[in-house]
Amino acid sequence: MPSFPLKPHKSLAPLFVTSAMAMLLIPAARAGDEDQQAYCKYVTQQAAAQRDLLRTPDAVGGVTQPNTGLPTQVVWGVTGSLSNVRKAALTMDAARKDCELYTVSSSAQQAIQYAIPSLEKQALLNRLALIQLAAENLEALVATATKMVEAHNMTRPMAFALESTKIKLAADRADTQSKIVAIYAPQLSDKPLKDLVAEKQAREDNERRAIYRINRQNDWDVALSVGAHQQINPLIGSPGAYGEVTVSYNLASHAINKHLDQAAASYEDWKKVQEGDVSRNAGVLKEQLVNSISVQDNRLKAFQEEQKQIETNLQLLGRAETSAALDFGNQLSTAKLLLQIEIGDAAFRLELLKEFLSRNF
Repeated sequence: MPSFPLKPHKSLAPLFVTSAMAMLLIPAARAGDEDQQAYCKYVTQQAAAQRDLLRTPDAVGGVTQPNTGLPTQVVWGVTGSLSNVRKAALTMDAARKDCELYTVSSSAQQAIQYAIPSLEKQALLNRLALIQLAAENLEALVATATKMVEAHNMTRPMAFALESTKIKLAADRADTQSKIVAIYAPQLSDKPLKDLVAEKQAREDNERRAIYRINRQNDWDVALSVGAHQQINPLIGSPGAYGEVTVSYNLASHAINKHLDQAAASYEDWKKVQEGDVSRNAGVLKEQLVNSISVQDNRLKAFQEEQKQIETNLQLLGRAETSAALDFGNQLSTAKLLLQIEIGDAAFRLELLKEFLSRNF
């Protein structure tokens, strides 16, 4: 019986992607960008409001009765804080770093979340190509069998075994297509996952440092007040100017900063074990990939052993002469076609997983 080699046809995979999935990927990518832009706009506007509050002097006014026995006076003016001016700049810097952290965290988390679905979709597209190639090879077998039936060298029930294989291939194709459309896998970042995680950790450290700098700004302050005062009882004389400079220092600054340093260290320890954090999830994904590689490797070896047995039987069968031999040859050939789909699928998955693991970890 004729034997048809079945190899993975990788050139069909991009065709399926562009024709069936491209319209799904583009909106998903845009949705991710819009999410990051919206969050950055939110935190920037919040920080801008806090910046304007901090750097704008306060207007003050009131009535005072000096304890030196002088008449009652009305005072008015403005007061400002050097520490608040410094906090205004630090607040905008912290907002910018928060935006950068959110952007890279979202990219890393999305890459982790959709890594396995994305790999699965690629594998299914390759399986679809394998099924198509097997169907073409099966058509050649059916054409040969049809000629033999017409020449009365094969019975119709014997040829029907090939038709049952066509049914199996059609069912496999439909099932594979259903799985493809059921998987949501948006367009992911081109950066390796290890780089995204490292960048996320660096951005996170920068953001925490920016927040700690704001907190440490409470250690000291220089306040400046300027204005005028006017005697009101009796209302005589012209207004006089006044100015005041106040320097303050928090006596608990050393203890506060020590606790802030300990908080920073505790935060890093917490992030290493936090369920749902990017670093933790990356470790879980790596473990899943390693286990999947082991499973696919064992699967491939088992199918290759089955393939060897079929090849041995085909060689022993040689050139079929009797009806029974022809029937057995058809069974072996169709089994070989189905088995080569599984071998091609397992080999492609194994190569895909190894390449992804090597590039991302």
